[in-house]
Amino acid sequence: VQLVESGGGLVQAGGSLRLACAASGGTLINKSMGWFRRAAGKEREFVAGISWLRGATGYRDSVKGRFTVSRDNAKSTVYLEMNSLKPEDTARYYCAAATGATTVQSMRDWRLYVNWGQGTQVTVSS
Repeated sequence: VQLVESGGGLVQAGGSLRLACAASGGTLINKSMGWFRRAAGKEREFVAGISWLRGATGYRDSVKGRFTVSRDNAKSTVYLEMNSLKPEDTARYYCAAATGATTVQSMRDWRLYVNWGQGTQVTVSS
């Protein structure tokens, strides 16, 4: 399955963006999805995830209460709603797919994900 992210851009601090990750060449059935990001000069980090099993979600602490991950299996699309954006959220955001269910803990491990998109840039100005 190929993943394509969209929705990134330049926004002022306090603003909002909604990222989308569309799958083609397959469906998201039996796929747990994750959002990761990489800022310039930094390591890739987990942002949010949504498991195939009962749609359990998980977030990194710094985005809890501001970001919401959701999925629409009928549209083969996963979303990341980002509110109250901060300059430290500036990064390239990637979605990824893992086969089967993940737990709130395991979804944070990038090694579980076998399909990755090319990413979309999010820049938050102060």
